[in-house]
Amino acid sequence: MLALRDLKGLGKARLDTLEKAGVHTLADLLLTLPARYQDTSVSLPIKDIAPGMEVCVSGWPKAEPRLSRFRGLSAVTLRLLDETGGLSVVWYNQPWLQTQIHKEDPLTLYGRIDRDKQGRVRMASPVIVKERGILPVYRTLAGLPPKTMRDLIRQALTQLEDCCPETLPESLRMKYGLCERNFALRQAHFPDTKESLAIALRRVSFEGMLLYQAAAAALRGERTKGAVIGVNEDDVKRYWASLPFPPTNAQARVLGEIAADLSAPHAMGRMVQGDVGCGKTALAFGAMYLAARAGWQSALMAPTEILARQHLESARRILEPLGVSCGLLVGGMKAKERREALEMISSGRWQCVIGTHALISESVEYSRLGLVVTDEQHRFGVRQRRLLSKKAEKAEAAPNELVLSATPIPRTLALVLYGDLDLSVVDELPPGRTPVKTRIVPEDRRDGLYDFIRKQAAAGRQAYIVCPLVEESELIDARSAQDAYAELSLGPLADLRLGLTYGDQDPVEKEETIRKFSAGEIDVLVSTTVIEVGVNVPSATVMVIENADRFGLSQLHQLRGRVGRGAEESWCFLMASPNERLKTLCETNDGFRIAQKDLELRGPGDFLGTRQHGDTLIPGMALGADVQMLEETSQCLKWLRAPGQEAEWAAVRESARAAFARITDEIAMN
Repeated sequence: MLALRDLKGLGKARLDTLEKAGVHTLADLLLTLPARYQDTSVSLPIKDIAPGMEVCVSGWPKAEPRLSRFRGLSAVTLRLLDETGGLSVVWYNQPWLQTQIHKEDPLTLYGRIDRDKQGRVRMASPVIVKERGILPVYRTLAGLPPKTMRDLIRQALTQLEDCCPETLPESLRMKYGLCERNFALRQAHFPDTKESLAIALRRVSFEGMLLYQAAAAALRGERTKGAVIGVNEDDVKRYWASLPFPPTNAQARVLGEIAADLSAPHAMGRMVQGDVGCGKTALAFGAMYLAARAGWQSALMAPTEILARQHLESARRILEPLGVSCGLLVGGMKAKERREALEMISSGRWQCVIGTHALISESVEYSRLGLVVTDEQHRFGVRQRRLLSKKAEKAEAAPNELVLSATPIPRTLALVLYGDLDLSVVDELPPGRTPVKTRIVPEDRRDGLYDFIRKQAAAGRQAYIVCPLVEESELIDARSAQDAYAELSLGPLADLRLGLTYGDQDPVEKEETIRKFSAGEIDVLVSTTVIEVGVNVPSATVMVIENADRFGLSQLHQLRGRVGRGAEESWCFLMASPNERLKTLCETNDGFRIAQKDLELRGPGDFLGTRQHGDTLIPGMALGADVQMLEETSQCLKWLRAPGQEAEWAAVRESARAAFARITDEIAMN
């Protein structure tokens, strides 16, 4: 059987790229399903197109393409004609296209229709269509063009029977109407019809959700003897009394639940879920204070260095007056500073340690680690949390785990997604918060939006412009961050200070860009969803979300939470045509209500389908899952664990162990 390295067109650089994305075997590659599909089988007449549409058009250039340059950026423009009319087309930062497109040669393009700054209908940075049909679109990986990815998948499919055996018992497949796995994977990558694609996605989504629940159930059953942190009720009262604000009823209830867990003989595994601004950080510090009072050390792991430093400032302000020593450990430290930090941690002189992934690096030794807190659950997997817990080997028992999540999730779904954790919900906001005003902005109002941003900048305020993609892919249907940055720098916001940041950006460059924005040295930050967490800029009052219809409501709500953090009135503008989903966001700031609506309209794929940088948590989930499937898989798990299904349950449990080896085997190995 072929190995991944044997595929044609896969040199060392591309192999490294795949491995960094978690693709180590042919099976991993085949389970890397498309992010979406594009139907390029039909071209629409130019006279029938309108702003906001994502379409195929066919015609011929009226003249040779024109190349213009400004401040190191470039634009290639042409006029595309068909029998029904003409369409302006522009590509940013792709100057080579000038020599690849010729007057009156047939040309088929796929892209999104919008308007230019003069209000004329146009197609911005489309792709040149060379294949017709239902085409898979894989998430962008550096150095792996979409065509190369499709070629690799086609080669891997020749080994499908050997590397991707069936995972579900036949009786289960018959009971729930699921096709065979091999058929599903072939059709999920290269569907023959829309009907066969739907059948395939149902199978892979059902399998993924079922196996994830089975793996989570197994982890939940592994609860071990925990560090018993005796809690004195007077300490709880002393903590709340030390804060400048009284706790909400929800905060008081949840800290009580945490205190009960800390005192129990088994290790706590609890997620605290609540909306932006509900006071989760105060709860985490409360738990860390209770641990310190009982003689235990705590570690808080944040997803970014900037957020870790913000937490340290807050911890020193809140905990140090109560006698709790706090310190920082992040990856960017100088050697001497890091040595000193490691000594403070291992000696126990820092009772509260705050940091990033550096907290789980091999050289870190803790003194008496009794509590592990991870901030922003969707940025860390179970594996990272368990690795941090395993750093407590010098302690006599496993540390307690507390997970904070600012992504409101309906309770039924949270119990599936975080099945290894107990759940606390902070369903109350402190009084006095000013809600962010949210508006849907159609394409023909874009100029007015830019005028508003310029006025805000003149008043010393800042804005985010968030795009769903970093750069244009082969089959693009959304405005990319790099395109938006180039266009705005050349045009409507040329007089402002602009910055660009995205997930795969050089870490030093990314940190510096976000630092400048936080310091007020950048007026407008053009970004992908990398700013979804870890950026707290009180002077940012405007959030613009391009192609808002491409995001789930819960993610839009999370992005909206980046503004409205100061005293100024704040706004969130959704660039899209009005629809029922987006109107919900304009009507409420209640994250749980929004999440429930998202679950009803889009299904659980928005929550279960993607992780940081777009990594797939459950293959096919974002494309094939719905609420009914969530219920079906939960019922299926109950059926499997009932008497008489021992053989089927054993088979599914083994498939779950294999499917989620990275959160089971790797934990054991580390």
